[in-house]
Amino acid sequence: MKTLIVDDSNTMRMIISSTLKKLGGHEIETACDGKDALSKAVSFKPDLVLLDWNMPNMNGLEFLKAFRAAGVKTPVIMVTTEAEKERVIQAVQAGANNYLVKPFTADQLAKRVEDTLTKLKAA
Repeated sequence: MKTLIVDDSNTMRMIISSTLKKLGGHEIETACDGKDALSKAVSFKPDLVLLDWNMPNMNGLEFLKAFRAAGVKTPVIMVTTEAEKERVIQAVQAGANNYLVKPFTADQLAKRVEDTLTKLKAA
């Protein structure tokens, strides 16, 4: 599975990448902000996007709106410190398939990825 990790924190990209590699079956690409992610998504064609909200240049919500406006149906999980209910609703309305609040455990990340992919297969 091709997974695009979008986060301005190199440490967070490494943590998520390491967790997914331990789960197995993930080909990983990373991006440092929404603009970088949009350009990489064109050639990488991810099967899953793990997306931070707060980033410079283009934040996660702006990326998500642009990604969906382009007609891309790839599942997106917001992985962010933004925990307010209003933010979760905003992300879902913009096209997020799931939401995970930082900090999280490896098990929480694995469960969120599994739940998201299971829901999409069932749909």
